[in-house]
Amino acid sequence: MLYEALQPLLFRLDGETAHDAALRALHCAHALHLTRRAAPLPGRAVRVMGIDFPNPVGLAAGLDKNGAHIDALASFGFGFIEIGTVTPRPQPGNPRPRMFRLPAAQAVINRMGFNNQGVDALVANVSRSRFRGVLGINIGKNFDTPIERAADDYVACLRKVYPLAGYIAANVSSPNTKNLRELQQGDALDRLLGSLMDGREALASAHGRRVPIVVKLAPDLEEPAIEAAADAFLRHRIDGVIATNTTIARDGVAGLPHGDEAGGLSGAPVKAKSTQVLARLHAHLGDRVPLIGVGGILGTADAQDKMAAGASLVQVYTGLVYRGPRLVKELVAALR
Repeated sequence: MLYEALQPLLFRLDGETAHDAALRALHCAHALHLTRRAAPLPGRAVRVMGIDFPNPVGLAAGLDKNGAHIDALASFGFGFIEIGTVTPRPQPGNPRPRMFRLPAAQAVINRMGFNNQGVDALVANVSRSRFRGVLGINIGKNFDTPIERAADDYVACLRKVYPLAGYIAANVSSPNTKNLRELQQGDALDRLLGSLMDGREALASAHGRRVPIVVKLAPDLEEPAIEAAADAFLRHRIDGVIATNTTIARDGVAGLPHGDEAGGLSGAPVKAKSTQVLARLHAHLGDRVPLIGVGGILGTADAQDKMAAGASLVQVYTGLVYRGPRLVKELVAALR
């Protein structure tokens, strides 16, 4: 496959340069009809949040922040694709270098900082796309928006992406935007959820369509915070939860090259923490709020563990860096 041929060359480049080069190569291959037809792989269809997913394997947010490569990524056969995180205004993110591979641990550390071209650019890209599958759009706040006004940014994005989204994910768990994780807890979480759900109800009336809203949590939450968040999700009737984002812990990478870089750690080392949070959420929520499992999925057993812990759907990102598109095919087959 194309990725297997390119991977040794890509791994000679720094992480972000390789990421951009891989997306450009995929985009060109798709334009030249060198990829498979952009349709979901046949698998176990599931209905979650009122949405029919042709298979339960999705792309996590972060790979295509601006929604510029949706059609090409669809050729991998995902049951759904999530783009973003997008903010109301364009922003460059944190200084480079800001993405680091740790091959010995099958991991990545990033401190990208919600670099994106802004919600208007994303909306234009999605409008041009031919993709008609399930599209999630992940929204966040600009780095310079005060945390007490964060809800304004989320609602601004919600309004812009609502007509185009299959579901909308609120990212309150990235470790790379100052104070963002405060939105996962207490009054801050209550205020944000209230604003999002009020905004959704107004938009649902205007568009005649109720788009599900999900929240993406961190794997670093302790049990009291998980229980409190679960109670808030039930209270506000949130449609789903993504568990989890990257971790600030460094278990499994201590002493490795780049292991002490600041940012969020993803890949194999986050699997246990992520799956534990997933299981704890399921213990509190049961089947009342669907869960999407993400974090450390590099093979079929990892995905099956997420399902066993309570996930209805799974997502991959770092696994693609190390395994390539064949990972998607393996997971869809294993989750039949």
